[in-house]
Amino acid sequence: MHIANLHPIMIVEDSDDDYEATERALKKDGRLANPVIRFENGEDAVRYLLNEGPYADSRQFLQPIIILLDLNLPGGGGLHALSRIKAVPKLSTIPIVVLTSSGDRRDVEKCYEAGANTYVQKPVELDSLFTAVQQLKDYWLGLALLPGENA
Repeated sequence: MHIANLHPIMIVEDSDDDYEATERALKKDGRLANPVIRFENGEDAVRYLLNEGPYADSRQFLQPIIILLDLNLPGGGGLHALSRIKAVPKLSTIPIVVLTSSGDRRDVEKCYEAGANTYVQKPVELDSLFTAVQQLKDYWLGLALLPGENA
């Protein structure tokens, strides 16, 4: 069985509106078999990834196939979560797409230095956000070979 069909897509986003729009865009064409999991802050996402606390059962809480990460998060922020995730060898190969409203060059550079695989500035318009998320999905879940997948 294809690993992409087993592992979730993690969205780390504190805005309900942005999360709902991103999830709808991912599921829009009906071809997404992956479950989508959401965390509203970086600390909870990292605890999940490290199988800590309520996420201790690694058979129940599978590692995500990809992480969509907002930068502007409560509890340390997205950059802190990105740095922590990429510092752990067993997590470092999970692709992380920074999907944020910030277009600040310093944020872009800091994220790539911390190990982000892609940095995308969230479009303001809903239709443009749908298009951007669809393109991300097509690339990361359709074209790219991901760690752990059979070629």
